[in-house]
Amino acid sequence: RFAEPDVYDPGRRAAGHLAFGFGVHQCVGRHLARIQLSVGYPAVFRRFPALRLAVPAQEVPIVRHGAVYGAGRLPVVW
Repeated sequence: RFAEPDVYDPGRRAAGHLAFGFGVHQCVGRHLARIQLSVGYPAVFRRFPALRLAVPAQEVPIVRHGAVYGAGRLPVVW
């Protein structure tokens, strides 16, 4: 969809992007997703304070097709 999608660019004009949306187009699951992020991640890091990637970040495979975009797998150690 965008040139260099894996580069964080806060000034990028992102019309047509996939996100939680706004107004009548907001995702109905956005509240659950935000709770999972704000509660779940801190709980995981409290439980496993030494949690870290098992491989260099450059070796984490990124899935760029389909409805979901993100890490194809995320090997970790603690």
